[in-house]
Formats: sequence, structure tokens, C-alpha cells
Amino acid sequence: MVRPHIAVTLGDPRGIGPEVALRALERFGSREPSVEVAIALPDRVVRGDDMADAIREYASGGMTSDAEAGSAAARSIETAVASAKRGAFHAIVTAPVHKPSLHAAGWDVPGQTEMLGRLTGSEPVGMLMAAETTKLGGPLRVLLATTHLALRDVPAAIDEDLLFEQGALLAQALRRDWRLPAPRLALCALNPHASDGGLFGDEEARMFVPAVERLRAAGVDATGPLPADTVFARALAGEFDAVVAPYHDVGMAAFKTVAFGSGVNVTLGLPFIRTSPDHGTAFDIAGTGRADASSMLEALRLAAQLAHARFDTGSGRV
Repeated sequence: MVRPHIAVTLGDPRGIGPEVALRALERFGSREPSVEVAIALPDRVVRGDDMADAIREYASGGMTSDAEAGSAAARSIETAVASAKRGAFHAIVTAPVHKPSLHAAGWDVPGQTEMLGRLTGSEPVGMLMAAETTKLGGPLRVLLATTHLALRDVPAAIDEDLLFEQGALLAQALRRDWRLPAPRLALCALNPHASDGGLFGDEEARMFVPAVERLRAAGVDATGPLPADTVFARALAGEFDAVVAPYHDVGMAAFKTVAFGSGVNVTLGLPFIRTSPDHGTAFDIAGTGRADASSMLEALRLAAQLAHARFDTGSGRV
């Protein structure tokens, strides 16, 4: 059996990333001794007993400007990705970054998902929010077909090809990394009541129905489009293994309602596993000791689980 090797990046040094990483690693290490974990810093990888000191040093480095902090976060990700591409890691767990700081550091990307896609040359990539346990018990997995966009830009960003591409990417990941032999997908509609036969828009008939038909023709068990006010409840009841949401907040509102603190952001389409906690930098509570490390711990656990599933097939090195 593969022993997963995981690299952890610490995100924006001014945020809660370093402290939740430190606390999560303390808990994770005692429960998962078979997993090898390292810290990826801007200029090096740190392992073993030196990790705690490296995390504290990173957080207390005195970086105050967006450009400085964004550069440190970005170079840490580059260190982790370069090591993973060489085969040193099966998975990367990334702490939260501050998007304006990434921009100030020269990275014109909406977030880490797109940054990782660019660094690895992966196309397409997908943003999946996964909670294997929710407040209602069962799992909820939501793929965001579009990510960080103004709401007015969403309809123009969605088309049949995107929905098919993201649905196929999701089905592949559920088969390979979750070991679900026949994943069941639901496509969440864009308009209220899935447009009610065209009363509230025509996107469902023009884009969603053809995408579902193409997915089915490709061997994917896909259903939809289904109204947003019922599809997530049906997924939580066990009818579907995952939902494709057309835009960020329709998916995230449902997801965080039932999974805040246990949710994990998973990037699909990369040559390695990538997970991240489902929260941001939380500058307002950084350094106060009030940050909750639960989601970071879940990100580590899920990274190890998915690495076992993918790389025990013999497709990985390390």
C-alpha cells in the first residue's frame, strides 16, 4: 500500500492559515502516523520536527504589504507544485490565500484553483466542494461550474460545452479518487424552477438538457437540470453522489449551510491531489487563537484518503 506524502502550504502569512495548519497537523499526525507530511515554504521544503518552528517563523515574518504576503504565498505553492511534479508528493493541502495579494504579487488569476491549473498545464480543472460528513449525516459534493464571477457575468460564462466538460471531469474524479464505480450526477439549473418550461429563461433548454444528453451518451449517469431549491436536498438524501452547480453562491450557500467546518475544497484535473479548507484568511481573528482548525484537518484527511485511492493503483511515484 502506498504511504501518502503530503505537502502543506501556509497561505497568506497574515491570515489564519499558519495557525490552523499547525493545530491540524498536531492532531493529524497523532491519528495518521502512516502519512508523511511536509511544509512547503517559498524557498524550501521542511519535514519532521522542524515543521512547527518553520510555521511560526513564516507567520511572524513581518510581511505587511499585499505584494509581500502574496509573493510568499505564491512562491510556497510553486515550491509544492514543483516537488509534486517531480514525484515527491502525492497531494498538496493549501491554506487560504488573499486574492488581492496574489494579484499584487503578479498572479492574474481568480484563485488557487486556476493558479494550480496554470502551474501544472492542466486543462480543464474543476472546483469541487466536498464534505464526506455533513450536519445531516450523509455526504454532499458540489462542483462549481463557474467560480469567482460577478453574478451578472454568469449566464454568458455557461454553455453546453462547459457543463459537459465539468460533468465529465467530475465523473472521472469520483470513479478514480472516490472509487465510486458508477457515480450519479445531478445538474443544478440556472433559473428558478429550472425555467418552468421557458417561463423564466431558456438556458435550461439550450444548454443544460443537451449537456445531460451528451453526458449520458458518454456513459455518465446524469440527471437534470433540476431546480436549486430541491437538488441539494435530494443529494443529501442519497439520490445523487454529486451536484454540478452553475455558479458559486448557489452551490456554496447550500454547501456551507450543512458542512461549514467539515467542508473541503478539492481541485479536479491535476496530476496530484489538491485539497484546501473551505474558509478564507480571516485576517480579523488571525493570531487571536480563535480560528477553527476543523476544516484544515478535514482537508488533510481527505487528501490522504484520495491519495490512497488514486496512487494505490500504481499510477503514482514517491
